[in-house]
Amino acid sequence: MKIEKDYLNLEDVYEIRIFNATEKDFYNSTPQEFDIEDDPIQEFINNISDDVHIFIPYKNGKDFIIQKSSCNLLETYNLSQEDVKGRLLSKISPLFFDSLHDNLFEIYTNHTTKKIRFVYYDTQNESIKKSTAKIVFYMEKIFIIVTNAYGTTSNPGMVDITLDENQNNIMENLSQTGSYYKINGKYTWSQGIYNIINRHKEESDDYHNIVLDLAIPEDKYKVDKILNITNKETSQCDEILRIVDAEGILKLIEVTVYSYFDDNGIFIRQGWINVLTQRHNESSESIDFLLDGSKSSMKLAWLIEPLNKKLYSFSKGFYNLIEKDYGDYAHSREILNNIVEKEVVDELKKLADGDITKVDETLTYKVDGNPQNVKIVNLYIERFEYNNNVHSLGFLTDVTEEMQKKEQLIESNERQLVLIKELHHRVKNNLQIINSFLNIEKRAYKNCPELIVEHIQTRLTSLALLHEKTYNSPDFKNINLKECLSDQDISTKDLVNSPMEIELKTYVDENINVSIEVITPLLLIIDELTMIVIRNAFPDKRTLNKRIIKKVTMLDKDTALLTFEEIGIEIKDSNNITDTIGCEIIKGLTKQLDGTITSIKNENGIVYELVFPIEMVHTIH
Repeated sequence: MKIEKDYLNLEDVYEIRIFNATEKDFYNSTPQEFDIEDDPIQEFINNISDDVHIFIPYKNGKDFIIQKSSCNLLETYNLSQEDVKGRLLSKISPLFFDSLHDNLFEIYTNHTTKKIRFVYYDTQNESIKKSTAKIVFYMEKIFIIVTNAYGTTSNPGMVDITLDENQNNIMENLSQTGSYYKINGKYTWSQGIYNIINRHKEESDDYHNIVLDLAIPEDKYKVDKILNITNKETSQCDEILRIVDAEGILKLIEVTVYSYFDDNGIFIRQGWINVLTQRHNESSESIDFLLDGSKSSMKLAWLIEPLNKKLYSFSKGFYNLIEKDYGDYAHSREILNNIVEKEVVDELKKLADGDITKVDETLTYKVDGNPQNVKIVNLYIERFEYNNNVHSLGFLTDVTEEMQKKEQLIESNERQLVLIKELHHRVKNNLQIINSFLNIEKRAYKNCPELIVEHIQTRLTSLALLHEKTYNSPDFKNINLKECLSDQDISTKDLVNSPMEIELKTYVDENINVSIEVITPLLLIIDELTMIVIRNAFPDKRTLNKRIIKKVTMLDKDTALLTFEEIGIEIKDSNNITDTIGCEIIKGLTKQLDGTITSIKNENGIVYELVFPIEMVHTIH
């Protein structure tokens, strides 16, 4: 005889496993030591369907006096209440005293309730029996209420553990459970196993595991784990895995396997299967559909029992999100460490502890804790009660791409809005500039309207060019200066009537970009300088290579220099050129540009040097 004790987290039950026990192990005849009166509720207890045992704590729980044992127990061993009443549990049944004392003492001390499962093995009869008991502290006494796994009454330990085959088949049909043995390499399967896998017995079934062979590929690593563990002496393995039966139905099953040596030294592997999702259960069909029907979705993940570290089952989308294979992932609270939002982590912990019933949040998940590999996830998990048990169901959706597209759309809309505002603002400012130029030109050239039109036409062309560049530019701070000045040269040649051929040459670094606040007055300044030179030039057909040369170079990272030089062009009155209306306009535009301009005479003519910033404060925010 051998006893094993273990606490099973999955079912929250303290399990006591008893191997090859005999009647002598359960009951030892001893004389009565205490005079015990019947309990006032004795008659009521005798008429309920469950077995009830009553113990009185002795010496502060060091031992327990038997006040009552169930009628089933007494009938099994041909005893009466007088044969057990008033005896110490440690003397009348040392086996149960050793296996139960810690639990009985805990209930006595803390006044709590506890569930215990007894599992009995008889290798000679190749049978297995389970019974469950609830231990309750009431009226300063300990009550043990026992109900076996199939709903019939029994007493822990003191039962006939050999079941009739027909009874066993009926029980397995009702409970969707099955059991098997493997002795000397040969399997023996109960009828319940064939009910689970939906087929009849075949001759080859004695030589392979007909249940584990049906595991889906994603759960094969669990099968390997079961076989590896139970190849050892006196070992146990509990797993939840998915199989596909003979009709193609996906089922979630609980597998419990023990391995041990019997008294004759024969190695035995023994186990039972319990179906957690059943075909006739409507909610189970939904779970099967969620796990199987959404398996192709890499963005959506269904979470079955996500709060249960052992019973959980997730679809492929979950493993795609965390970028791990099925076999490489161990479900625990450690996954919460990869969530950025601490308030979401706190909510999930409260959900797992039962303080709240659901979580519906959008969170940021760092894959393996890597801040460079971040995903945005919508998460929903809900706790609920079903058949007096707490369950959980949820889903998560990878919305990283959608969120990125949304942010890009918002940025694009904001840029377009700024662009529209800026264009309206620029049109208004440019109309005001043109109006100011017209007023100045009318006073200066009132007798020469053709000249006024020519000047205004040149300025309008530059402003139109500016609008085009602004529209095609990704923002207002990076307008390419070389492109603008090259286009301006083409427009100037087409518009300005010159009595002589003058070549316009422009040299600008391709990488110089300026803001719109800079390019507007800069283009108008170049227009004015060009018109001043052409208006005051003296045509000399003998002079070759007449040129206007513009160069723009960077003085530092924030400041540029425009050099405007005329080559081979004779000026009529170079002494008075700085007093022209054009020069007054240039001075105003230079001030607007926040720059400085100087003119230098040399052997070729006049050289203008304009120092200006390449970026100014934006007017629209």
